[in-house]
Amino acid sequence: MPQISIIDTISDPGKDTRPNEDRLGYNRDAAFVIDGATGLGDRQFMEGYGSDAAWIAEFAALRFAERLDRNADPKAVLRQVSEEARDAFVAVAGDQPRYAWPLCSLTALQATPDGFRWFGLGDSALYILHDDGRSDFVIPIPGAYEWEQHQAAQHIARVGGIGAAGVANEDPQTLEDLRRGRAKQNTPGGATWTFGVVPEAADHLAMVDVPVYGGGATALLCSDGLADLIALYKLYDAATLIQRAATAGLRSLVTKLRHMEREIDPDGLQYPRYKQSDDTTAILLRLRA
Repeated sequence: MPQISIIDTISDPGKDTRPNEDRLGYNRDAAFVIDGATGLGDRQFMEGYGSDAAWIAEFAALRFAERLDRNADPKAVLRQVSEEARDAFVAVAGDQPRYAWPLCSLTALQATPDGFRWFGLGDSALYILHDDGRSDFVIPIPGAYEWEQHQAAQHIARVGGIGAAGVANEDPQTLEDLRRGRAKQNTPGGATWTFGVVPEAADHLAMVDVPVYGGGATALLCSDGLADLIALYKLYDAATLIQRAATAGLRSLVTKLRHMEREIDPDGLQYPRYKQSDDTTAILLRLRA
């Protein structure tokens, strides 16, 4: 029977003065990382969580942990939870512009009766190192990291850096651009599908079977914050990232990430990004066939 074992977990806020909008969760059959997208609305609606992004991440995490067993259909689970989230949000917020709707990225691994399955939405990722030495990388939106770096570089070139607040959406023009892109998410005309209050996103869930080579594998589920160590800073590849996590722990990776963000390039001039430090969440796990 295929088995998932948790080795290590971490969820670290990008800034002590802002809520951590990431969540992680797991049970005996599944593990997942959820990355709440920083809100672009004028106000917060869901009280008690720090932000609407943190609310949707928490809402999803609790229900995924309950419902994602080895026989569950991920699309059915995501659709049901999204319907519940939509009803809860609308009951409080009423009719709001699409850019203010809470949403998040998702990356998950599930042990099934026949093997392992990965599924996801947005820009959170899976890295995997098989026991025979092969490694791989899976993301719901190929090229997402490169595209965001390109867009962030335009912001930085215009304003001269990320900005004193440490987050680019404090700039009015960048906020307008971000809102325009956010409003297109989870629409037939948009290119990006994420988890939130649009149940139809479940129909666009990226999902693949995950074979295991050499008898087992070590895998890393992570938000885009940790993925920057590869995608932005080029410090590791999939294999060396997992090897570092397995030998030194996930905290060592976050320490390296914060050093790059806060000491090497705090203004994003070398490594363009929208935030000085992003929330960073990861699960290191073992797969046994």
